[in-house]
Amino acid sequence: MQHNLLFDILSYAQAVIILVLTWYLIVSLTNLRYLRRLHSYPPVKHFPRFSVLVPARNEEDNIGKCVNTLLAQDYPDFQVMVLDDNSTDRTWEILQEIADKDKRLTILKGKPLPDDWLGKHWACHQLAQASDGELLLFVDADTWHQPDMLRCAVAALVGENAALISALPRQIIVTWSEILSIPAFYLGMLSGVPLGLTRLQRNPLLFSVLGQFLLFKRSTYEAVGGYASVRQNIVDDIAIGRKVHSMGMVYRLLDGNDQVLCRMYRNFDQLWKGLTKSTFASFNFDPFFLVFMWTVVLAIFVEPWIMLGIGLAQPALPFEIKVEAAMGIFLSLLLFTVSNHRFHFPLYLIFLSPISALFMTAVAFSSMVLTMQGKAKWKDRSMPKTVRP
Repeated sequence: MQHNLLFDILSYAQAVIILVLTWYLIVSLTNLRYLRRLHSYPPVKHFPRFSVLVPARNEEDNIGKCVNTLLAQDYPDFQVMVLDDNSTDRTWEILQEIADKDKRLTILKGKPLPDDWLGKHWACHQLAQASDGELLLFVDADTWHQPDMLRCAVAALVGENAALISALPRQIIVTWSEILSIPAFYLGMLSGVPLGLTRLQRNPLLFSVLGQFLLFKRSTYEAVGGYASVRQNIVDDIAIGRKVHSMGMVYRLLDGNDQVLCRMYRNFDQLWKGLTKSTFASFNFDPFFLVFMWTVVLAIFVEPWIMLGIGLAQPALPFEIKVEAAMGIFLSLLLFTVSNHRFHFPLYLIFLSPISALFMTAVAFSSMVLTMQGKAKWKDRSMPKTVRP
């Protein structure tokens, strides 16, 4: 009798996992339609002035490639501005070398960081104030760009009649920590939020954005208060994007894989600090929400593998539970296949999905603990201790 009850519970659990994975797969497949490619819009005849704005702190490994690809744009009217945010490496020297050869590059020394600002937000605020473009494009220093990126970006902005566009770069992954985290992060972007609903609802939870590529109309940027309005919000991209969205202005998330490339982190230390800085904040500093969602992640991506392993070792486990566990594994692999194919990650990485889920859960819980203790850091600066009221 007890065995039958246990088997019924296990079978019910597998059925729930299958339903959840099916939902995420439906969302992902639907989002493929709404996630248009940045280069898919017809060209425009009017070319408003672009200000391409790059905050940089200790980016000696990236800044040269980033700036040179921005200066190589075939757009007729643009400026490139880089602010060195008190770097302690060779970032400023590299910028000076490029600026001496190309007068289209404007470089700025960042002012001291005020007590009530976070570093990148303060850098972006200074850049926006110093710029003169009708369009403001904020890109991270670890991105690089195809020569037609600006033309594609303005065509997308016009084609969507949008006030704000965020584009997902193609992520370059090399180390094991990148392999276990970045494809999973992009899977979350693809399957977590039905993009079609963002066009119908103003719910801030139905919103997805990535700060590596943010294109504003200047009028939009000023209307929401710019970076000054989110000066202490760790996830500034989400916060400022939600302001645009809540005010009824058109926002679009696009696939920029063909125009923008990025390598977010180059080693485990960078990745760990970067993800633990922002993961808890992306859950609105709500520990219950974070614990619930990452428990779901473990359940759908790890539990079926464990259950199937138990089933193979224990013949007494009913055959239908083994089949349900196998179906859960199949759906999880299919979900990763859809995402990895769209975002150009190697397909064989789908078989690392349970390990990836475990790794990202460790990141999420560490982010919660470190943030609540005030120990989260990024670029040698401490993040504020934040606990949701």
